[in-house]
Amino acid sequence: MTEPVWLTEEQHRAWRAYKAMETMLSSRLGASLQRDFGLSPADYRILVELSEAPDGRMRAFELGEATQWEKSRISHQLSRMAQRGLVERQQCAEDTRYSDVVLTEEGRAAIVGAAPQHVANVREWFVDALTPEQLKVFGEACEAVLARLKSHPG
Repeated sequence: MTEPVWLTEEQHRAWRAYKAMETMLSSRLGASLQRDFGLSPADYRILVELSEAPDGRMRAFELGEATQWEKSRISHQLSRMAQRGLVERQQCAEDTRYSDVVLTEEGRAAIVGAAPQHVANVREWFVDALTPEQLKVFGEACEAVLARLKSHPG
């Protein structure tokens, strides 16, 4: 059995700082969405994807790919959102065996209402905490990790 290759002190510091930042930032952003707009982070994620899609519609599997969520999680999330009138399922025009998830007027109003404050929070708590150079390097680092993950599927 090979010995584990432990993280160096600097690697450990960077990893722990990233995890603490990601946890705290996600928690703050989620709490703001819930408190101010009655939206969960999952609601917001789906609303963003649909609001950016042509005609505000996507197939459920496309939403799963965009969010990297399991089929059951997408299904449950869409059911909760449909009950609240944020999305609805409509028959797919190209293939009647399937349905599309469609952003409703209520869903569009929810994302239009929440997005400006959400972006302001992202700017205040993330973007403005970094210099332009730090932001550039951070973005490049994230892209490098994403490329590594995509080239080694789990």
